[in-house]
Amino acid sequence: MKTDFTLNNKVIIVTGATGILGGAFVDAIAEAGATVCILGRNVKIANERTQAIIDKGGNAIALIADVTKEADLIAARDLVLSKYGKIDGLVNAAGGNMPDAVVQPDQDVFKLNMDALRQVMDLNLFGTLLPTQIFGEAIKDTVGSGSIVNISSVATVQALTKVLGYSLAKAAIDSYTKWFAVELSRRYGDKIRINSIAPGFFLTEQNKTLLTKEDGSLTERGNLVIQKTPYGRFGSPEELNGGLIWLLSDASKFANGSKVTLDGGFTIFSGV
Repeated sequence: MKTDFTLNNKVIIVTGATGILGGAFVDAIAEAGATVCILGRNVKIANERTQAIIDKGGNAIALIADVTKEADLIAARDLVLSKYGKIDGLVNAAGGNMPDAVVQPDQDVFKLNMDALRQVMDLNLFGTLLPTQIFGEAIKDTVGSGSIVNISSVATVQALTKVLGYSLAKAAIDSYTKWFAVELSRRYGDKIRINSIAPGFFLTEQNKTLLTKEDGSLTERGNLVIQKTPYGRFGSPEELNGGLIWLLSDASKFANGSKVTLDGGFTIFSGV
Protein backbone atom coordinates (compact mmCIF):
# COMPACT_ATOMS: atom_id res chain seq x y z
CA MET A 1 0.00 0.00 0.00
CA LYS A 2 1.33 3.42 -0.92
CA THR A 3 2.11 5.60 2.04
CA ASP A 4 2.94 9.28 2.28
CA PHE A 5 4.33 8.89 5.81
CA THR A 6 7.87 8.32 4.59
CA LEU A 7 10.79 10.69 4.89
CA ASN A 8 13.01 8.69 2.54
CA ASN A 9 15.86 10.69 0.99
CA LYS A 10 14.97 13.85 2.94
CA VAL A 11 17.44 15.87 4.98
CA ILE A 12 15.87 17.13 8.20
CA ILE A 13 17.43 19.45 10.77
CA VAL A 14 16.37 19.16 14.41
CA THR A 15 17.36 21.95 16.80
CA GLY A 16 17.45 21.15 20.49
CA ALA A 17 18.35 17.64 19.37
CA THR A 18 20.52 16.93 22.40
CA GLY A 19 17.54 17.31 24.75
CA ILE A 20 15.10 14.63 25.89
CA LEU A 21 12.32 15.36 23.40
CA GLY A 22 14.88 16.10 20.70
CA GLY A 23 16.39 12.66 21.23
CA ALA A 24 13.07 10.98 20.51
CA PHE A 25 12.57 13.22 17.48
CA VAL A 26 15.89 12.36 15.82
CA ASP A 27 15.37 8.63 16.30
CA ALA A 28 11.90 8.79 14.77
CA ILE A 29 13.06 10.87 11.81
CA ALA A 30 15.93 8.48 11.12
CA GLU A 31 13.59 5.49 11.35
CA ALA A 32 11.29 7.19 8.83
CA GLY A 33 14.15 7.17 6.33
CA ALA A 34 15.57 10.68 6.52
CA THR A 35 19.07 11.92 7.06
CA VAL A 36 18.83 13.68 10.42
CA CYS A 37 20.98 16.66 11.36
CA ILE A 38 21.38 16.71 15.13
CA LEU A 39 21.82 20.34 16.18
CA GLY A 40 22.54 21.26 19.78
CA ARG A 41 25.13 22.69 22.17
CA ASN A 42 26.12 19.44 23.89
CA VAL A 43 28.98 18.02 21.82
CA LYS A 44 29.09 14.67 23.61
CA ILE A 45 25.39 13.91 23.29
CA ALA A 46 25.22 15.16 19.70
CA ASN A 47 28.07 12.87 18.67
CA GLU A 48 26.67 9.91 20.62
CA ARG A 49 23.24 10.23 19.04
CA THR A 50 24.74 10.65 15.60
CA GLN A 51 26.83 7.52 15.98
CA ALA A 52 23.89 5.53 17.37
CA ILE A 53 21.84 6.28 14.26
CA ILE A 54 24.75 5.43 11.95
CA ASP A 55 25.30 2.16 13.83
CA LYS A 56 21.68 1.22 13.08
CA GLY A 57 22.22 1.83 9.38
CA GLY A 58 20.82 5.37 9.26
CA ASN A 59 22.33 8.66 8.19
CA ALA A 60 23.07 11.48 10.62
CA ILE A 61 25.39 14.39 11.22
CA ALA A 62 26.14 16.36 14.41
CA LEU A 63 25.84 20.14 14.25
CA ILE A 64 27.17 22.00 17.29
CA ALA A 65 25.41 25.35 17.44
CA ASP A 66 23.52 27.80 19.66
CA VAL A 67 20.11 28.62 18.15
CA THR A 68 20.33 32.21 19.37
CA LYS A 69 23.57 32.84 17.47
CA GLU A 70 23.18 33.57 13.78
CA ALA A 71 26.83 32.82 12.95
CA ASP A 72 26.52 29.32 14.50
CA LEU A 73 23.42 28.58 12.44
CA ILE A 74 24.94 29.82 9.20
CA ALA A 75 27.99 27.61 9.77
CA ALA A 76 25.71 24.64 10.47
CA ARG A 77 23.70 25.32 7.32
CA ASP A 78 26.82 25.54 5.20
CA LEU A 79 28.10 22.25 6.61
CA VAL A 80 24.84 20.47 5.78
CA LEU A 81 24.71 21.91 2.27
CA SER A 82 28.34 21.00 1.59
CA LYS A 83 27.66 17.40 2.63
CA TYR A 84 24.12 16.80 1.35
CA GLY A 85 23.39 19.66 -1.04
CA LYS A 86 19.92 20.35 0.30
CA ILE A 87 17.62 20.76 3.30
CA ASP A 88 14.06 19.38 3.17
CA GLY A 89 12.73 20.08 6.64
CA LEU A 90 13.28 21.70 10.02
CA VAL A 91 12.10 20.88 13.53
CA ASN A 92 12.48 23.78 15.97
CA ALA A 93 12.75 21.76 19.17
CA ALA A 94 15.19 24.03 21.02
CA GLY A 95 13.64 25.73 24.02
CA GLY A 96 12.86 25.41 27.69
CA ASN A 97 12.82 27.37 30.91
CA MET A 98 15.45 28.48 33.43
CA PRO A 99 15.34 28.63 37.25
CA ASP A 100 15.71 32.42 37.54
CA ALA A 101 12.68 32.91 35.28
CA VAL A 102 10.38 30.78 37.47
CA VAL A 103 7.98 33.02 39.41
CA GLN A 104 7.48 31.54 42.87
CA PRO A 105 4.19 31.93 44.81
CA ASP A 106 5.79 34.17 47.44
CA GLN A 107 7.57 36.37 44.90
CA ASP A 108 6.52 39.98 44.37
CA VAL A 109 4.94 39.99 40.88
CA PHE A 110 5.93 43.62 40.49
CA LYS A 111 9.62 42.75 40.91
CA LEU A 112 10.05 40.10 38.24
CA ASN A 113 13.51 39.13 36.99
CA MET A 114 13.34 40.82 33.61
CA ASP A 115 16.79 39.66 32.50
CA ALA A 116 15.83 36.03 33.07
CA LEU A 117 12.50 36.49 31.32
CA ARG A 118 14.28 38.00 28.32
CA GLN A 119 16.66 35.05 28.17
CA VAL A 120 13.76 32.60 28.13
CA MET A 121 12.00 34.65 25.46
CA ASP A 122 15.21 34.79 23.43
CA LEU A 123 15.76 31.03 23.59
CA ASN A 124 12.21 29.96 22.85
CA LEU A 125 11.03 32.65 20.45
CA PHE A 126 14.11 33.92 18.63
CA GLY A 127 15.66 30.46 18.95
CA THR A 128 12.83 29.43 16.63
CA LEU A 129 12.76 32.47 14.34
CA LEU A 130 16.49 32.48 13.60
CA PRO A 131 16.75 28.81 12.53
CA THR A 132 13.63 29.25 10.40
CA GLN A 133 15.18 32.24 8.66
CA ILE A 134 18.44 30.45 7.92
CA PHE A 135 17.37 26.85 7.30
CA GLY A 136 14.02 27.82 5.82
CA GLU A 137 15.76 29.91 3.20
CA ALA A 138 17.95 26.90 2.38
CA ILE A 139 14.80 24.78 1.93
CA LYS A 140 13.53 27.36 -0.55
CA ASP A 141 16.80 27.64 -2.42
CA THR A 142 17.75 23.95 -2.61
CA VAL A 143 14.55 21.91 -3.04
CA GLY A 144 11.85 24.56 -3.21
CA SER A 145 9.48 22.63 -0.96
CA GLY A 146 9.49 21.35 2.59
CA SER A 147 8.00 21.34 6.05
CA ILE A 148 8.87 23.28 9.19
CA VAL A 149 7.59 22.16 12.60
CA ASN A 150 7.63 24.42 15.65
CA ILE A 151 7.05 23.40 19.27
CA SER A 152 4.18 25.13 21.03
CA SER A 153 2.85 24.33 24.52
CA VAL A 154 -0.33 23.84 26.52
CA ALA A 155 0.78 27.05 28.28
CA THR A 156 -0.55 29.03 25.30
CA VAL A 157 -4.19 28.18 26.01
CA GLN A 158 -4.32 27.99 29.81
CA ALA A 159 -2.47 30.05 32.39
CA LEU A 160 0.23 27.98 34.07
CA THR A 161 1.58 29.46 37.28
CA LYS A 162 5.32 30.11 37.68
CA VAL A 163 6.35 29.89 33.99
CA LEU A 164 5.56 33.39 32.70
CA GLY A 165 8.47 33.83 30.30
CA TYR A 166 8.01 30.38 28.80
CA SER A 167 4.26 30.97 28.40
CA LEU A 168 4.79 34.33 26.71
CA ALA A 169 7.34 32.86 24.32
CA LYS A 170 5.18 29.90 23.36
CA ALA A 171 2.14 32.12 22.82
CA ALA A 172 4.31 34.15 20.48
CA ILE A 173 5.31 30.92 18.70
CA ASP A 174 1.62 30.23 18.03
CA SER A 175 1.18 33.67 16.52
CA TYR A 176 4.38 33.36 14.51
CA THR A 177 3.44 29.93 13.15
CA LYS A 178 0.12 31.21 11.82
CA TRP A 179 1.59 34.44 10.49
CA PHE A 180 4.50 32.76 8.75
CA ALA A 181 2.26 30.04 7.30
CA VAL A 182 0.18 32.70 5.56
CA GLU A 183 3.21 34.54 4.25
CA LEU A 184 4.84 31.36 2.96
CA SER A 185 1.65 30.38 1.17
CA ARG A 186 1.18 33.77 -0.43
CA ARG A 187 4.71 33.61 -1.82
CA TYR A 188 5.26 29.90 -2.53
CA GLY A 189 1.79 28.38 -2.70
CA ASP A 190 1.69 24.93 -1.11
CA LYS A 191 5.42 24.27 -1.44
CA ILE A 192 6.75 25.33 1.97
CA ARG A 193 4.58 25.03 5.05
CA ILE A 194 4.90 25.52 8.78
CA ASN A 195 2.91 23.92 11.60
CA SER A 196 3.40 23.17 15.28
CA ILE A 197 3.05 20.53 17.95
CA ALA A 198 1.77 21.44 21.42
CA PRO A 199 3.05 18.86 23.90
CA GLY A 200 1.46 18.34 27.26
CA PHE A 201 3.65 17.49 30.24
CA PHE A 202 6.78 15.45 29.69
CA LEU A 203 9.68 15.11 32.12
CA THR A 204 12.59 17.06 30.63
CA GLU A 205 15.78 18.56 32.00
CA GLN A 206 14.05 21.95 32.26
CA ASN A 207 10.94 20.94 34.19
CA LYS A 208 11.74 17.80 36.14
CA THR A 209 12.68 19.74 39.29
CA LEU A 210 9.29 21.48 39.16
CA LEU A 211 7.38 18.22 38.75
CA THR A 212 9.39 15.62 40.67
CA LYS A 213 11.48 15.42 43.84
CA GLU A 214 14.99 13.96 44.06
CA ASP A 215 13.56 10.57 45.06
CA GLY A 216 11.36 10.53 41.95
CA SER A 217 8.09 11.21 43.74
CA LEU A 218 5.83 13.99 42.54
CA THR A 219 5.96 17.56 43.81
CA GLU A 220 2.73 19.37 44.60
CA ARG A 221 2.84 20.82 41.08
CA GLY A 222 3.47 17.40 39.59
CA ASN A 223 0.43 16.02 41.40
CA LEU A 224 -1.71 18.89 40.15
CA VAL A 225 -0.63 18.20 36.56
CA ILE A 226 -1.49 14.51 36.87
CA GLN A 227 -4.90 15.36 38.39
CA LYS A 228 -5.60 17.70 35.46
CA THR A 229 -4.54 15.12 32.85
CA PRO A 230 -7.31 12.57 32.12
CA TYR A 231 -4.68 9.95 31.24
CA GLY A 232 -3.36 10.30 34.78
CA ARG A 233 0.30 10.34 33.75
CA PHE A 234 3.02 12.33 32.05
CA GLY A 235 3.69 11.78 28.39
CA SER A 236 6.49 9.65 26.99
CA PRO A 237 8.69 11.49 24.45
CA GLU A 238 8.01 8.82 21.81
CA GLU A 239 4.30 9.68 21.96
CA LEU A 240 5.03 12.89 20.05
CA ASN A 241 6.66 11.08 17.15
CA GLY A 242 3.52 10.15 15.23
CA GLY A 243 2.40 13.76 15.03
CA LEU A 244 5.91 14.91 14.15
CA ILE A 245 6.42 12.46 11.27
CA TRP A 246 2.94 13.26 9.96
CA LEU A 247 3.72 16.98 9.86
CA LEU A 248 7.10 16.47 8.22
CA SER A 249 5.77 14.05 5.62
CA ASP A 250 3.59 14.52 2.54
CA ALA A 251 0.72 12.90 4.44
CA SER A 252 0.01 16.32 5.98
CA LYS A 253 0.58 18.44 2.88
CA PHE A 254 -2.73 20.32 3.31
CA ALA A 255 -1.91 21.23 6.92
CA ASN A 256 -0.64 24.78 7.15
CA GLY A 257 -0.43 26.99 10.24
CA SER A 258 -2.03 24.21 12.27
CA LYS A 259 -1.30 23.12 15.83
CA VAL A 260 -1.40 19.45 16.79
CA THR A 261 -2.04 19.10 20.53
CA LEU A 262 -0.66 15.95 22.18
CA ASP A 263 -1.34 16.34 25.87
CA GLY A 264 -3.28 13.34 27.18
CA GLY A 265 -6.36 15.55 27.41
CA PHE A 266 -4.85 18.20 29.71
CA THR A 267 -6.28 21.20 27.84
CA ILE A 268 -9.80 19.79 27.46
CA PHE A 269 -10.33 18.83 31.13
CA SER A 270 -11.85 21.35 33.51
CA GLY A 271 -10.58 19.43 36.48
CA VAL A 272 -14.13 18.53 37.53
